[in-house]
Amino acid sequence: MDRDFETRLVIRQLVEDWAIFRDARLWDRFRQVWHSDGRMMATWFQGSAEEFIQVSQSGYDNGVRILHFLGGSTIDLAGDRAIAQTKMTISQRALVDDVEVDVVCTGRFYDFFERRDARWGLVLRQPIYEKDRMDPVDPAATLRLSGDLLALFPVGYRHLAYLQTRVGYTVKRDMPGLDGPEVEALYVSGSNWLGGKPHRWTGH
Repeated sequence: MDRDFETRLVIRQLVEDWAIFRDARLWDRFRQVWHSDGRMMATWFQGSAEEFIQVSQSGYDNGVRILHFLGGSTIDLAGDRAIAQTKMTISQRALVDDVEVDVVCTGRFYDFFERRDARWGLVLRQPIYEKDRMDPVDPAATLRLSGDLLALFPVGYRHLAYLQTRVGYTVKRDMPGLDGPEVEALYVSGSNWLGGKPHRWTGH
């Protein structure tokens, strides 16, 4: 088997493992996707992979329900480093102003991978949020959103951010979207990563 093809299979398996193990809360197996210094970026969380596990489980225990679905993937390889981009959807169900709703956000996972001691692992996951929508679970329900709150967030994830703010999270307001300076800066960071430069962690 071609070595690059085999490497892409390994990385794609890690991408798929992330979604399955995270949503199933199989945390011991989820940890194996990451390197020990791995970092996770999300609208509602920015920090280490281990911290992400803790807050994800705590959220689940408190009724938070976030699920992921994956689509196509492309992987750029450069020696012991790779950038994987994978189409995905994030879905979350919650009460918003006493109405049960589903939010679905479409985008990409933009992943920084590295091979260390013959093992590939995830170093940084940065989602790109392209578009989203919010729908009442009961189609007969009436939902009226605050235009002022929606306007605080980028168009790619404003409904997801609205829901997450309503349930108590502080949402990051400058995540990459379909276009704009944030996603362009991410592409530069990915190119630098493939070129051997260290990644500058910008989470807070």
